[in-house]
Amino acid sequence: MPQSPVPLAANPILAEATRGDMVESFHRGRYVVMTSDGTVVDQGGDIDALMYPRSAIKPLLAIPFVESGAVEAFGLEDKHIALACSSHNGEEEHAQTVKAWLEKIGLSVDTLECAPHYSLSLNAAIKQASDHVSLTKAHNNCSGKHSGFLSTAQQLGEDPSGYIEESHPVQQRLIKVLEEMGDCDLSSTPRGIDGCGIPVIGMRLRDLGLAMARMADPVGLDAKRIDAIKRIRKGCANAPFMVAGTGRFCTGIMEECGEDALVKVGAEGVYCAAFPKQGLGVALKIDDGTQRGAEVAMGAILRKHGVIDDAKAEVLKKYLTPVLTNWAGKYAGDLRPAF
Repeated sequence: MPQSPVPLAANPILAEATRGDMVESFHRGRYVVMTSDGTVVDQGGDIDALMYPRSAIKPLLAIPFVESGAVEAFGLEDKHIALACSSHNGEEEHAQTVKAWLEKIGLSVDTLECAPHYSLSLNAAIKQASDHVSLTKAHNNCSGKHSGFLSTAQQLGEDPSGYIEESHPVQQRLIKVLEEMGDCDLSSTPRGIDGCGIPVIGMRLRDLGLAMARMADPVGLDAKRIDAIKRIRKGCANAPFMVAGTGRFCTGIMEECGEDALVKVGAEGVYCAAFPKQGLGVALKIDDGTQRGAEVAMGAILRKHGVIDDAKAEVLKKYLTPVLTNWAGKYAGDLRPAF
């Protein structure tokens, strides 16, 4: 029987929901803010307990794709790099860009080893259904990441079949990058399967924070790695819609902050970020797995560490402190940070 890595009550309350005159709900979690030399500058909760980083590590997983030379070899652009880092909505612009990308590298959507699903955006999903859109694997929210994997395999002359299996060279490279960036040994940590089919690897939050700090400040890494990291940050900043999509936190923050904030959501209440100007990396996990708690907590960290000033906060308030309404649109309460 799987065991909980940490008693949930041990972690502090990071976000709370109000209704009327009281706090109705709250979200406990843990977070760490680090520099690239491993110094912890801010933390809450148990940062040494294991967790699954889920899709929050996609910017890290894009490193082999960029380092391989596939971007230049196949004439790819910022939008493709952003898609490689994405958990996109599966809107038609996302799906069609993935389809064209795969054709550019000599493959098709059928090569993807993820499954189709309707858009994560309710409005887009309704339109897909009403328009009788034929969903393909390109509509999967992880299809951009998978296209990055396939581009790397094509560039290196590898058989793409079975690329989602841990034994495949594609996945072995990804684990190696996580170990290098997080300065950790992942050979015996827990394993699981992600929603898109690839392995998920157990990591300490501390190690994930260090990996993201090195995305913010890659000093001391080799030149090829530094160039790849800067290219990933630039790609996401220049094509933030491709990272997530309409109405999404990641897209909204990066549209306003540009290269000052690389932020990435993961399932089950995980978020990662890199703040290049401050030289800081962030990793956080909400105990109950809710995205709303993770976004409010990440927003508070963006504010606390000077990435978002008062003027930007006003523009981004719908993401930082969402208002809760009833079905008639009447104000009912707020989601707000509690730390």
